[in-house]
Amino acid sequence: MGETQPKIERMAITLHLDRAHLRPGMRLAAAVSGGADSVALLRALVQAAPEIGLVLSVVHVHHGIRGIEADADAVFVEALAARLTLPLHRKNVDTPATARTRKETLEEAARNLRYDWFRALLSDGVVDAVATAHTLDDQAETVLHKLLRGAWTEGLGGIHPVIVCPKGAILRPFLSVHRAEIEDWLRSQGQDWREDSTNQDTAFTRNRIRHELLPQLAMFNPQIYTQLANLATIARDEEAYWNTELNQILPSLLLPGRAVRGGGRAASTHPEEASLGMEIERLPLQLAKRRRVIRAAARQLGVNLNFDQTEKLLAMCEPGGSRRETLTAELQAERTPRELRLVRSTLLSLVKLPEYTLPIPGELQAEDYGLSLKAVVSVNGGKAIPPATLRSPRPGDRVELRHSRGPKALKEVFSRLHMDPAQRASWPIVEWQGKIVWMKDVPLAEPEEPLPFEIREQEVENV
Repeated sequence: MGETQPKIERMAITLHLDRAHLRPGMRLAAAVSGGADSVALLRALVQAAPEIGLVLSVVHVHHGIRGIEADADAVFVEALAARLTLPLHRKNVDTPATARTRKETLEEAARNLRYDWFRALLSDGVVDAVATAHTLDDQAETVLHKLLRGAWTEGLGGIHPVIVCPKGAILRPFLSVHRAEIEDWLRSQGQDWREDSTNQDTAFTRNRIRHELLPQLAMFNPQIYTQLANLATIARDEEAYWNTELNQILPSLLLPGRAVRGGGRAASTHPEEASLGMEIERLPLQLAKRRRVIRAAARQLGVNLNFDQTEKLLAMCEPGGSRRETLTAELQAERTPRELRLVRSTLLSLVKLPEYTLPIPGELQAEDYGLSLKAVVSVNGGKAIPPATLRSPRPGDRVELRHSRGPKALKEVFSRLHMDPAQRASWPIVEWQGKIVWMKDVPLAEPEEPLPFEIREQEVENV
């Protein structure tokens, strides 16, 4: 139960609970993992419930990972709910299996399963709202994490205080509270909590931000946590303003399909293709608004553009700009004398993707593949290890699968996974010393000579 944040001013008597969205008679479920933050949230809500008029319950998700440690967390939460005489809603999920099926990281799958269940409880009318224990520290870590990965203002908005669902809402009433305050408060209450050992594992980028980067930044500015949280508030307000603006102007600017001779437009009849056109003369002259319109057009086609991709599109609007750009594996831009046109097609992913160098040890952000990889040295021989290469499949590639005999052609492997041609062409693999040593979501056989490193896929934030 040690403290990881720099020393900050603390409140030993009470915690600030944001009551703005709490109302009399609300059936509120507190999401409790067993950690300090969620235990404090539950205890604070129990204290406030009689005054506000809340009907409380507890929700706990057992993710099917961390083995005995997670089992003990569930027992702890059950005992706490019983001691407080509160109903407990428990859900057991198989996160590893879901991650494989959905092709997600463990972190992504765990979060999505958790929130899927929260929304199911709301949709079924079991509760009116679910409260999660995200803190000011979580907000600061999230904003800094997004900033390091090149997020725009929608990403810098961080953790939203309220997520409105079709039936009910997910609330974050602890976003102005420091984690250190919470731990001090729990000690003053004589309340213990559980520690998740994975929170100390600095193989995860977020943990390095929490334990290494933010404490360093706090030496330059002790208020860095609050400053980052304030930035999130500003970014959310900026996004709300721009969303209102775009909702008013986009319908008249975005033209579906392709312009045809004689007037009118023709939409593609191919189920794998969609496109939007924008008349260049009608695009807003203000750079900020033009940039927003272009990115919104791509989002309507299901693609989030990064800064460089957006700048390419802006340059295409200028006299002498290029007539064609490949932005992602599935998105191309075309410039005609009158229009800038975006075409999204899974058939475009047959275009060869770039290769990336993965240093060992080191990390790699591969936007074209939607991947974040980390190479961790497992055998320390004191010698430099040549880098690996992240690439797409090539004709003749063969791999040896775990629990199988002999190498197999990638075509056979892809058939087993029921992939269509577009997926196969852009499926990420890592080659080292002339051999394929890693494939996304495909367990490969252990080589005769153990590799001096291991490759870990990390969570990729939507930015």
